[in-house]
Amino acid sequence: GAKGEPGVGIQGAPGANGAPGQDGAKGEPGRDGRDGSPGEDGAEGPQGPAGADGAKGATGPTGPQGATGAPGADGAKGEPGQDGSDGAKGERGPKGQKGEEGLVGVPGVDGKLVDPPVSPQDPVWDIWTEIITEVVTTNNWGEKGEKGEQGLPGFDGSDGAPGADGADGAPGADGAPGADGQPGTDGLPGIDGAKGETGPKGERGAPGMDGSDGAKGAKGAPGQKGLAGIKGQKGEKGMSGEKGDKGNDGKCNIDDYSPCNCDTHVVTRHSQSVDTPDCPAEFTSLWSGYSLVFFEGNGYGLSQDLGDAGSCLEDFQLLPFMQCSASDVCRHGVRTDKSFWLGTNQGADFASKPMNNIDEILPHISRCRVCMGTKYIIARHSFKATAPACPADFSEIWTGYSYVMVTSSSTSGGGQDLSSAGSCLENFFLPTFIECLGRGTCSYYINNLDYWLAQNQETNQPGMWGMGNVYSGLNDILNQGVSRCVVCARNSL
Repeated sequence: GAKGEPGVGIQGAPGANGAPGQDGAKGEPGRDGRDGSPGEDGAEGPQGPAGADGAKGATGPTGPQGATGAPGADGAKGEPGQDGSDGAKGERGPKGQKGEEGLVGVPGVDGKLVDPPVSPQDPVWDIWTEIITEVVTTNNWGEKGEKGEQGLPGFDGSDGAPGADGADGAPGADGAPGADGQPGTDGLPGIDGAKGETGPKGERGAPGMDGSDGAKGAKGAPGQKGLAGIKGQKGEKGMSGEKGDKGNDGKCNIDDYSPCNCDTHVVTRHSQSVDTPDCPAEFTSLWSGYSLVFFEGNGYGLSQDLGDAGSCLEDFQLLPFMQCSASDVCRHGVRTDKSFWLGTNQGADFASKPMNNIDEILPHISRCRVCMGTKYIIARHSFKATAPACPADFSEIWTGYSYVMVTSSSTSGGGQDLSSAGSCLENFFLPTFIECLGRGTCSYYINNLDYWLAQNQETNQPGMWGMGNVYSGLNDILNQGVSRCVVCARNSL
């Protein structure tokens, strides 16, 4: 049949997006752009610093002389000069005419010889001489004539020497200033100043034209290795394997024992002075304080091992404890209660009055320090005048004197563990300790006793050594009496 008319279909929905295409090859670099038009001139920079001063100009010609100044005012009148010296002796004047003869005079009485009225050096002397001579040579003395006429005056003497110059008069007033001189010529030009700072940068010019595409670049280097993927899930448990063969019989051996310094050990050191001592090597300080030996209350004593921390109290009180009864009453400072402390070798005056001032007491109290470490501590005693050596695997900390115990005036007292560092005091003092009472005083008492280990001297004499011996004086005690000791620490392994 004939061809039918085209059907009218409804437009289908748009298809799904296709997969992204592969990245295209890297394009060639563009051509270099044209140079941009020059930027506008930058703003004027700030003025540079002033240049150095120019060299000094040549001296100008000398100006004409100024007009003569007006004369200065008269100076002040000088002081009068000194008196001039006497003038030279004038010449003798001519002899005067002889006067008329005088009348006869009345006879005079007997005269006496007198000194001439003038000195021989005086010119009048000559005149007097002539007059007397003439009188003597005259036989008949008439009466005294009338006074003759005055002779002619003598010639003037020569001028005296000039007097000293008078003081200078005051200076005259300054003259009027002269006329100004001609101006000098100009100096040489100065050196050029330093270059000024650069002005601010000008504004950026307009962008240039795009350049042409550049040549194709070389192939890039391979990229870095990607990150590791996520760990897969644990697989299922495999099947059990078959039982293995029986092993060979083992051998049983004894292991070597190696002790370890794993524990913590505490040691207390006493200086027996007002200075706080240092801890041994590899030990750490826990606290410092005052060296307590023992307490006594109601007649009963409680001693402290001087190697333990309890023998080093951080505060000092004359009586650190109090007495309490069942009636809910406590008393601090009972008169019969006592405390005993290591001394400092201040010297004991048994006849002096007990001390009751804390500032006076403290210099007599020994200081101490409590130390902690991992080394085990022991003390060893020699019973000789020399300190013993430490055992194997131990090192020496200090040497001293073997201290045993103390007793007070009553039946109380206390002793030291001879394996403790407290049984080896570094100094030997007598008395070793001081006693403080509940009434608030401290003093040394002759009936308080110290006990020390004694030396065991070698001797060929019969009987036992040391029985009944008395060591009098510090030298005998140290050389023959008291035993020496050493404090040792276990070496680290």
